[in-house]
Amino acid sequence: MKHENKPIRWNVFIPCFVVIGGAALLGIVNNAWLTNVTYAIFGWSLSNFGWLYQIVAMVTLLLACLLMFTKVGKIRFGGPEAKAKHSFGSWFAMTLTGGIATGLITYGVNEVLIYYGNIYGELDGYGIAPLTQEAELFSMGRCFYNWTFIPYAMYALSGVLIAYMYFNRKKDLSVAASLTPIFGERFTKGIWVVLVDVLSVLAIALGLASSLGAGLALIGSGLYSAYGVAQGPIVWFALTAIITITFTIASVTGIDKGIKWLAGLTSKIFYVLLVLLFIIGPTVYILNMANVGLGYWLDRFWMWGFDPYTVGGSALVTWWTMYDWALWIAYAPLMGIFFAIIAYGRTVRQFLIVNWILPASFGFVWFSVWGSTALEWQKSGKADIISAIQDGGAATGLWEFLKNVPLGMIIIPVIILALIAAFSTTADTMSTTIAALCTKGARHDEEPAIWQKIVWGVSIGVIACIMVAFGGGAQGVDGVKYLAACGGFVVLIVFIFQVAAAFKVFFFDPETKKDIVDSMDQIEG
Repeated sequence: MKHENKPIRWNVFIPCFVVIGGAALLGIVNNAWLTNVTYAIFGWSLSNFGWLYQIVAMVTLLLACLLMFTKVGKIRFGGPEAKAKHSFGSWFAMTLTGGIATGLITYGVNEVLIYYGNIYGELDGYGIAPLTQEAELFSMGRCFYNWTFIPYAMYALSGVLIAYMYFNRKKDLSVAASLTPIFGERFTKGIWVVLVDVLSVLAIALGLASSLGAGLALIGSGLYSAYGVAQGPIVWFALTAIITITFTIASVTGIDKGIKWLAGLTSKIFYVLLVLLFIIGPTVYILNMANVGLGYWLDRFWMWGFDPYTVGGSALVTWWTMYDWALWIAYAPLMGIFFAIIAYGRTVRQFLIVNWILPASFGFVWFSVWGSTALEWQKSGKADIISAIQDGGAATGLWEFLKNVPLGMIIIPVIILALIAAFSTTADTMSTTIAALCTKGARHDEEPAIWQKIVWGVSIGVIACIMVAFGGGAQGVDGVKYLAACGGFVVLIVFIFQVAAAFKVFFFDPETKKDIVDSMDQIEG
């Protein structure tokens, strides 16, 4: 792709830059106030609208199924003659690593053991005793619920709608343009298009900053646990510089070079770690827990799917599942734009396989291998991960686990590299997407201006470092973290409109029916 110096959408760029910088400065001046206010807003939104999050999540899952298994799945982005640019392997690597950041590595061990030990009261709502067989099954089943088909359906739905509206209906490459099936062409002009795109950029930029901040704390704790390197501003600044330079260079070099290469490297690390732990871990136990955990989840699917916290309690539903849903929805519109950019020439069904089915299946396998191994080692006494989390916070659980892995001194630096690469992959895709959204007339086959990518990449890195270094270590990111989640609540309205737009355009629009016929004729021909 070539770089194009097109006009900047200053009405999107400036508000986003001001708010993001203001949040960082406020975090320095009065982090406690920022944290308390955003915590209160976010807690209020989940307590009062948890039911809405759950309904939206289930409707999104249903709609993804309909798109996957009906004739709509035959539609090809760009028309019947369009040819895909990226190989299947490269495409999946970019979508997988671009969408999960450090989530699987961070929570593949920690979340399972937090549930199992009832560390924050997650089991109280169901009256399950911690450290029991029921707690084991619950831990695996709940992680499958939180990390597989429902959240990835959110990314996929937003992406498939944006891709269709851009490639087949010739609309702008923006979040607002995806809502034209509901609001018409007038919604692509004026204050509304600016408002929608600004909110989407803010949600993803602040979310990335908080994720990077949490990642810095996680990597820092790993360096201390493995090598005795004390955490502090110097370490955090050094890590920030390494990560920011990595993802900024990848973003500047473009999708076809830097991003594709970094995604390929990250995905290969994931595959190797998964296979290695499956072999050296309790293999039979892993397979058994994958089976029974899946059964436990499916047996409780509908209750979990519609419970706003009334049954499961706020410690589990509000502060785990609903918090996750808010962040996934906050990320979805801009993540959808990136997924759309690299989907030219693919069908709707292929898109959903690569952006929904395969990542969700990968999440299932990952939690089966890592979570089951951690459970077995906790039960057998090989590793006391629960005590490590209770004493040092959730981040320490992963490193306590890794200390007991054979070849740990080799695997630990690989994990640290994987964390850096995983976040860098997500950050470079999003800095590129943010730059595109701030550019007039952005196209899928053109790169935004290099200076824009650098500005957004460096800004995200600086905010994260400031919050960690001057806001109290790992807890310093809480203000931006909750602010990002508050952004998710606002973006929830946009996402609901995207769901409605997808229903209308794919199932009730005569022009879409014509695209389906043309696609089927091409296949038959």
